[in-house]
Amino acid sequence: MSDIIFDPNKAPNPGGAMTAPLDMGIGAAPQVAPTGDLIKDTDTNNFVADVIEASQTVPVLVDFWSPRSDACKKFIPLLEQLAKRAGGLIKLAKVDVDANPELAQQLRVQSVPTVFAFQGGRPVDAIAGVQGEAQLQSFIDKLIGDAKPPIEAAMDQAAEMLNSGDAAQAEDLYTAILGQDPAYMPALAGMIRAIAALGAFDRALDIIENLDTKTRNLPDISQAISALELAQQSADVDTSATDALDAQVAAEPQNLQARLDLAQALFAAARTEDAIDHLLEIVRLDRDWNEAAGRKQLIKIFDALGTSDPLTVEARKRLSAVLFS
Repeated sequence: MSDIIFDPNKAPNPGGAMTAPLDMGIGAAPQVAPTGDLIKDTDTNNFVADVIEASQTVPVLVDFWSPRSDACKKFIPLLEQLAKRAGGLIKLAKVDVDANPELAQQLRVQSVPTVFAFQGGRPVDAIAGVQGEAQLQSFIDKLIGDAKPPIEAAMDQAAEMLNSGDAAQAEDLYTAILGQDPAYMPALAGMIRAIAALGAFDRALDIIENLDTKTRNLPDISQAISALELAQQSADVDTSATDALDAQVAAEPQNLQARLDLAQALFAAARTEDAIDHLLEIVRLDRDWNEAAGRKQLIKIFDALGTSDPLTVEARKRLSAVLFS
């Protein structure tokens, strides 16, 4: 192993602390590098070419695994999926420690799975043990820095289409993304939102009904479901009644049903901030009224807007102040 050019004494210790845009045509699918070029099995003889030399151009993840480990067998598909999703910004090399004990020994691999990150011909980071998708994605994001994978660029483009009112084009692009990565739940959530924006509620409901309970409860999907429910609700609201409802609430400030009807009409009329104000007032007046209808409606709006939307951030603070005052 003397031909591998790195100092194992400076390699990250996976058991301890770590040191250390694509032009998309409208409706086009994100283009990724061929899987065979991104993911490969390597060994002692090919490690220099597959990892050391390759990492001079693009970061390389090296997964040390064992065919005797069920945990490794379950972990590899997730790692491969995220490597593909990176769209060529990283590569993945897999090392069977049973067949290549020298490599595992030189990098001081103590357990499997262990994943090293190589960059510039050297190991720069490592994680040991089975990781969840969020942890792995964070590990990859740290490695690629500000570079944006094609799938993320496509998601940004689809979101811009949806926000600008071009729901049909957004649906097409979300569908194209799912065609390349069927397990990418943010794209499925986006597609549900786009279909809801088109008013094709039955089609959106069909998609949701075919999802298992675990998938429906994923944050992206549950938030898309809330957006669908609000879109259905708004479709049934007579926005021309807003002035009359406003007058009724002014005359009867304790009439919570009239205030709820007004909030729904305001939301349907794209006056989201005003709708939030009235819903917060319902919670302040009687948080338990109508099975906490005011709070539930607020949560749906928060989900539809997204957790980082300024309206959501501010309204959540106000809701907490009301609930815990």
